[in-house]
Amino acid sequence: MLHELPREPWALHGHFSRDLEPVLTIDPGDSVRISVPNHAWEVEPDERVQPRSPDLDTGHALAGPIEVRGARAGQTLAVRIEEVRPAHWGVTFAGDDHTVSWDLAAGIGRALDRELDLAPFLGVMGMPPPEPGVHSTIPPRRWGGNLDCKELVAGTTLYLPIPVDGALFSAGDGHAAQGDGEVSGTAIETPTQARLTLDLREDLSLEWPIARLDGAWLTFGLDEHLGRAAKIAVDGMVALMGRELGVTGGDALVLASVGVDLHVTQVVNGTMGVHAELRDNAFR
Repeated sequence: MLHELPREPWALHGHFSRDLEPVLTIDPGDSVRISVPNHAWEVEPDERVQPRSPDLDTGHALAGPIEVRGARAGQTLAVRIEEVRPAHWGVTFAGDDHTVSWDLAAGIGRALDRELDLAPFLGVMGMPPPEPGVHSTIPPRRWGGNLDCKELVAGTTLYLPIPVDGALFSAGDGHAAQGDGEVSGTAIETPTQARLTLDLREDLSLEWPIARLDGAWLTFGLDEHLGRAAKIAVDGMVALMGRELGVTGGDALVLASVGVDLHVTQVVNGTMGVHAELRDNAFR
C-alpha cells in the first residue's frame, strides 16, 4: 500500500524524540511518499514552512514520525529508497556569508558557470534515540539520522537497528548532489519528494547501519573521532563478510584490507561518518 505525507506542518518535525506521536502508522512492506522543504524549512527561496513547535523544531525539516506495526526495539528496519526527486532550485553555503544558488533541471545542476550531474538522495533517514527527551537532528547515530551518505540514491536499501517499539522513522534533508565529506557543511540543499518502502528484517541483527547498493555493500561507522568511526565501519564490514561471503576473523580482515574501500561520508555534523564499501566484483 502507498501512503502520502504532504508538505504540511502537521506532517513535519525538526527534532528527534521517542515521545513524538506518529503522524502515520503503516504495515511492514508499505510505501510512503513524502514531500519535504529543504533543511531550512524553505519550499522556495522566499517561502518557508512554519514548524509546529518553533522552540523544539530547530533542526532539519523531517517527514514523520512513521510508526511501523509490529516493529520492536532490537529488530532491523529496511528502508528501500524507491524514488528521490529534487525541486527546481537548490542552495549551498560556505560559512555564514557565502551562498551559491543552483538551477536544477533535467538531472543537471548549474551554478558558477559550471554544470554537474545530479544524484539526489535524502540526507536524513532514521529513528530517535531510545533515551527520552529532545534530540538534535544534526549528529548521525547508530539508528540513522543525518548520515549524509551520497550513495543512498534511488534503488538502494538502508538497514537500521531499531531503537524503539514502532520504529518511529523520519526522513528529509533532500540533497540534489554532494561530494563525500560534505566539506562546506552543506550539499545542494533542495526541497524534495521521495518514495520509501519500510519493512522489517527479523533475520538480520545490527549494531550500526549498513546499506545495499547496486553491486556493493556499505557498512557505516559514526564517532566524534574519525579513526574510531573508521574502525566501527571496518568491524561492521568484517561481520558482513561473514554473513555474505562465509569468511570470518583474520581471513575476513585480510580480504577487507585488500578489497574494501573506506570513504569519509561527512566531517561536518559533530559526529564523523565513515563508510566501508565492498563491491560484488572485488573477489572472484
